[in-house]
Amino acid sequence: MTVEVSDVPEAKRYEARVDGESKVAGVAEYIRTTELVAFVHTEVEAEYEGAGVGSALARTALDEARAANLRVLATCPFFAGWISRHPEYQDLLYQSRSRVSD
Repeated sequence: MTVEVSDVPEAKRYEARVDGESKVAGVAEYIRTTELVAFVHTEVEAEYEGAGVGSALARTALDEARAANLRVLATCPFFAGWISRHPEYQDLLYQSRSRVSD
């Protein structure tokens, strides 16, 4: 099984398709600024769960964030969990620079 992932900026999401099918197997929705990309929701169709679609979405999106020199805010539980299991991507995580405290 081959998973192809593409960025669809007008829809603000990455889309995954399996074996050249036109049907979308999974999506990773994001909000992008000039400094960071926030991954807010990931969904994989039930028939493709456990087949690597989510991992392909995460890896492609994070590799593209790295290439664009963007920090990553993983508000989506799937992305947060995936990054925690793949330490090679943890350097992308956004760190607040605010020094404000109560």
